[in-house]
Amino acid sequence: MKQPLLSVLMPVYNEKNTIRQIIEKVQQVSIDKEIIIVDDCSTDGTREILKQDYNQIKNIKLIFHESNSGKGKAIRSGLDFTRGEITIIQDGDLEYDPLDYPKLLQPILNNSLDVIYGSRFLNSENKHSYGRYYLGGRLVTWVTNILYGQKLTDEPTCYKVFRTELLKDLNLQCERFEFCPEATAKVAKRGIKIFEIPINYYPRKIEEGKKIRWTDGLEAIWTLLKFRFIN
Repeated sequence: MKQPLLSVLMPVYNEKNTIRQIIEKVQQVSIDKEIIIVDDCSTDGTREILKQDYNQIKNIKLIFHESNSGKGKAIRSGLDFTRGEITIIQDGDLEYDPLDYPKLLQPILNNSLDVIYGSRFLNSENKHSYGRYYLGGRLVTWVTNILYGQKLTDEPTCYKVFRTELLKDLNLQCERFEFCPEATAKVAKRGIKIFEIPINYYPRKIEEGKKIRWTDGLEAIWTLLKFRFIN
């Protein structure tokens, strides 16, 4: 079986209102790709939609957790099945735009870079739904730069793009939202500079399904400290 250029790794949990739209948007991007969708034991009908509509699609691989384990665990489950040269993380909502894929991949393809992050803050036209999320993201990014010598503007971004070989070699341990700081910390500790590209961002509200909480920001900072000084 031919190796695709891109693996789109999509952890999902209770996204019945957006799952069809985001899959369609990903499929419309003109890049040779596979889509690895990991349903983290959704209870709202998402997994039934996936089984009914996407079980026989050639470039889609479906994985179903039997218990809700968290975004990090879902990413780790999906990573076992990725075959692409490059892997990008894609949420199951519509906050991020797959039309940004080409410009995120281009620096890796052209310059032999290993990691690209899509920055919401480098695009001045983007809006942010809640002040606490904005400030929390800024704080986590500042801590990252201090601890790991990076120059990031948006560490918690969903759009993280890796050479798949590198991502698999990080030996991730994450269970929930600490995927982001763990991956960042382990990449930085290898002496790799993380480059950023401006992306589009369309924030949703909590009542629309936004799941991250302020405690996840504290966990992110703890994870950054842990991998800097303990592991």
